[in-house]
Amino acid sequence: MTQGIPDSIIVLDYAGFRTFDSVVRAKEIFGQNNLTIISQQFHSERAVYLAEHFGILAVSYNAKDVDILRKKIKMSTREPLARVKLYLDLIINKQPKYHGDKIQID
Repeated sequence: MTQGIPDSIIVLDYAGFRTFDSVVRAKEIFGQNNLTIISQQFHSERAVYLAEHFGILAVSYNAKDVDILRKKIKMSTREPLARVKLYLDLIINKQPKYHGDKIQID
C-alpha cells in the first residue's frame, strides 16, 4: 500500500494456512486464473510451480531476502522439506484444509 496499491483491491485469504492451500483456494474459492505472487525467491518458485500445476498463470516478484543468519538457516533447512511435501501433496491429491463458500472478486 505504501507503493500506491489501494487497500480496496487487496483480498486476504484467512484460510490460506500454507502455500498449497492458498494457491488451490485462489482458483477454487476466489475464481482466479492469474496470480501475482510477492515473496522471497525460494517461496515464489514453489508457489509459481503450484499455480502452474493447477492451471493458473502466475508471475512473481521477489521480495528482499531476510538478512538475519538464524532465519536464513531455518529457511535453508525448511525449504527442501517443503518441496518434498509439495510433491507428496500433488501425488496424493491433497485438498486444502478449508474450502468454504466462493468469494467474488471484482
